[in-house]
Amino acid sequence: MFSKVRPTRIDRHVHLEGSLDPDWVRSHAASSVPDSLEALWRGEAVPFTSFIESFFFITDLLTSADAVRSAVNAVVGRIPANGDGPSGVDLWCSPQTLVVDRKVLKLDELWKGIEQGIADANAQGVNVVLILDAVNNFGIENGHTLLDLVANDLPPFVAGFSTGGLERVPFRQWAPVFDRARALGLRCAAHAGENGPASNIREAIEEAHLNRIVHAVRAAEDPSILELLAEKKIAVDVCITSNLALVPELARHPLKTMMDAGVRCALGTDDPGLIVTNLGNEWQRAAELLECDACMERLYENSISDAWCLNKI
Repeated sequence: MFSKVRPTRIDRHVHLEGSLDPDWVRSHAASSVPDSLEALWRGEAVPFTSFIESFFFITDLLTSADAVRSAVNAVVGRIPANGDGPSGVDLWCSPQTLVVDRKVLKLDELWKGIEQGIADANAQGVNVVLILDAVNNFGIENGHTLLDLVANDLPPFVAGFSTGGLERVPFRQWAPVFDRARALGLRCAAHAGENGPASNIREAIEEAHLNRIVHAVRAAEDPSILELLAEKKIAVDVCITSNLALVPELARHPLKTMMDAGVRCALGTDDPGLIVTNLGNEWQRAAELLECDACMERLYENSISDAWCLNKI
């Protein structure tokens, strides 16, 4: 049995748009909150499409640099004060959704709010980097639009590029977009094996040449995928509370299966303003799943060694 929970102060995967506190959302919303979002706040499971509806409702509230700064501050506020080791956040954001698709604010306002939020975080000893997130199901054009938007105005706090959303467009088709991101000096990752099959994880690694995967919970369905993740030392961001809420097929989170296979898992909160959680809670849930001191220690080490916020290019 495990003897203690030793959380890091590193959130390895969290979305800016999914981080605003419910009280902030209620006070700033111009209309009533969607039923799907109310259900999420109550801890109820909803279909992934309903989650996306809620996600966009909150996205549309990020209309100023001050609102963006509030979201970054909310992320940092969920880091446990009693955690061990360095503090940091790998923060995901979809600028093309905010600036181009939904047109809720200008790019310079987005960058200003993030920069101010990062300055606030740095004053508390927390390192933050940004990962640009394109929407898989909108097609590779969405990725190119994102890179077109930022290519000539890429702040130093931007460290990576990823895809999220519904896993509908094969990762092999995304390979040229990832190559373009790498040419800009960005690291690359993808949400895979969450709302799509385990085979998406293999394709993301072998055909898009990624060395970081978000979620990957369906890897537990295929021992060969687990073996691939372990053999290639792929960093995997696991978000226990979110995974259990958005992948209804999971009767129990496969974190133990993944770590027993040698997968380099670490913990994130994903969208803690929608699926309410914090980093300390994720560590407690991990301890309950693993019940193993050695596993918890490896989780701790992975969180630090594979965090982009601590290991900049």
